[in-house]
Amino acid sequence: VAANGPIPFYDSNTGKPLFKAPMERSFDQFIAESKSHGWPSFRDNEVVWANVRVLPDGETVSVDGTHLGHDLPDGKGNRYCINLVCVAGSPK
Repeated sequence: VAANGPIPFYDSNTGKPLFKAPMERSFDQFIAESKSHGWPSFRDNEVVWANVRVLPDGETVSVDGTHLGHDLPDGKGNRYCINLVCVAGSPK
C-alpha cells in the first residue's frame, strides 16, 4: 500500500468506490486509528456519500445493500468501522 496519497476502497460486490483515505490526516494516523479499533476506521470526509448510507441504528451499508460495518462515533466525530471483507482495493 502506497502511503503517498489517498487510497480508494471499493465495494467488494459491485466495485463502486466507498471510501478514500486518508483525508486531512496522515497515512500513519489512519493506520494507527484503524489498528487501535481492530478494523479500518473512516471519517465523514473519507466517505463517498453517493455510494454509502448510514441507517438510523448506525449500520453502514452501500447503496446496493452491502453491509459494511457501523458508525461508532467518538470524541472526534463519526467513525465508520468497516469490516475489511466488505471492501476491496480495486474495483474488479
